Amino acid sequence: MPKLQANYETIVILSAKLGEEGAKALVEKFTTLISENGTLGEIDDWGKRRLAYEIQDETEGYYTLINFTSAPDFPAELDRIYKITDGVLRSLIVAKTETPEA
Repeated sequence: MPKLQANYETIVILSAKLGEEGAKALVEKFTTLISENGTLGEIDDWGKRRLAYEIQDETEGYYTLINFTSAPDFPAELDRIYKITDGVLRSLIVAKTETPEA
């Protein structure tokens, strides 16, 4: 039987040009989208940090880590939305593996 839900983790780096309020508004947009299509888990806002290398002439960005559970087809849609949203410098969505209990 196929798995109906899976655990995921996504990190998104938003442009520092958005400002703190603009970054929070975008994170709110993404968390609303995730909660409409799955179950929202822990949201870890790392704040403004220096980038390891320049991305689109920017040296700083707002980092946010979001854990969620959803159907296996939703992460592809979320990634598509990340790519077409202005202000998103980088994003990554990873399926979390389930660790066996000892």
